[in-house]
Amino acid sequence: MQRAVFIRLLGARRPHPSEVGALLPAWRTVARANGVPPNRFMLAVLDADELNAFACGGHLVIVSSYALKHLDEVELEGVLAHELSHHLGLHTVALTITQWMSVPILILARVGFFLQNVAHAATDAFAAHSAALTVLGRFIGMLLTAVGWLFLAGVLGANLLGNWVGRASEFQADRRAVEMGFGRQLSSALREVVAASGERPRGWRARVFATHPPARTRVARIDAMLRARQQARRAATERRRGRPFV
Repeated sequence: MQRAVFIRLLGARRPHPSEVGALLPAWRTVARANGVPPNRFMLAVLDADELNAFACGGHLVIVSSYALKHLDEVELEGVLAHELSHHLGLHTVALTITQWMSVPILILARVGFFLQNVAHAATDAFAAHSAALTVLGRFIGMLLTAVGWLFLAGVLGANLLGNWVGRASEFQADRRAVEMGFGRQLSSALREVVAASGERPRGWRARVFATHPPARTRVARIDAMLRARQQARRAATERRRGRPFV
């Protein structure tokens, strides 16, 4: 079902034979490191002129054609480890539920605005000569408008919450990729993202509405985790040797 429907809805495709040679070895390395059968997930390619990859559905990992051209196998391992982390952390399930829950709220908001227009039209057509009916019609219209805006505020709040959850899930996937042993690979790939996009610092509004944290911030956090893990390993080695670690 995902291969026949979902991939097409996203505008993705199966990897070409020339792309399989770059994508499959990196994927097998990541899957083997996590004890996951490589064929448990489906790989697809999205024709795009940007470094991008994302996990979606239940078993789908999509990589942009630009990423396949400009990332080496080591960097692809980092990207694929990050996307596999989304699946293992059930982030795609949470995102799907959030998106579907916002659909009925948006529909109700549109229904409210439609009824508000109907109320205004009915008031102008049938109550123009009655002050009482005009006031009643205007009141009903205002009430329906308020209901519509209330539902829209709910949609906006849900989107802001979804964006916050999405940014948190990116950091969680980065951490899991580091724990897998692909932190340096992912950091290198994100540096390529920064170099290719010319990413600039964001204002507070852009940060609030962004679905992903800045790549620079992710690189800094990954590098900090790598240093902490290296220091922990050195401390453990020194303890085994009976030396104090400073």
